[in-house]
Amino acid sequence: MNDEYFMREAIRLAREGMNAGKGGPLGSIIVKDGQIVGRGSNEVTSTNDPTAHAEVVAIRDACRNLNTFQLDGCTLYASCEPCPMCLGAIYWARPERIVYGAFHSDAAGAGFDDQFIYQEIDKPREQRSIPMSQALRDEANTVFDEWKVKTDKTKY
Repeated sequence: MNDEYFMREAIRLAREGMNAGKGGPLGSIIVKDGQIVGRGSNEVTSTNDPTAHAEVVAIRDACRNLNTFQLDGCTLYASCEPCPMCLGAIYWARPERIVYGAFHSDAAGAGFDDQFIYQEIDKPREQRSIPMSQALRDEANTVFDEWKVKTDKTKY
């Protein structure tokens, strides 16, 4: 089994989820030691969860199946190049590598355009389209101070 084999499974999940009315035409799997340990298709519209992108669903499934919050030694396959949110989730999960099918520009041509998010990230906070403000920084930082000295924490 190679990248093409596993990518075809991600594409199959994309089509299956789309045709079942789960959400958009996107699929993802996670593979460890040649075995699929996580599967996901886009479930945004069927679950009313804007974070239920295929990659996030697959990460949740793999972590549950492997009983871990890190995907060491895993490869994530996605039918399309991950969006900024998914890319962030993928980096937090720390798989060994990512293999994707379509480019995000291909997804834009089908109405899934995340270019505005890339543009928003590059803007200064005060110029973003959703207003952001900061409050109680010193008070919020006290929790970080407590974390620093906590002896029974699980680092990640």
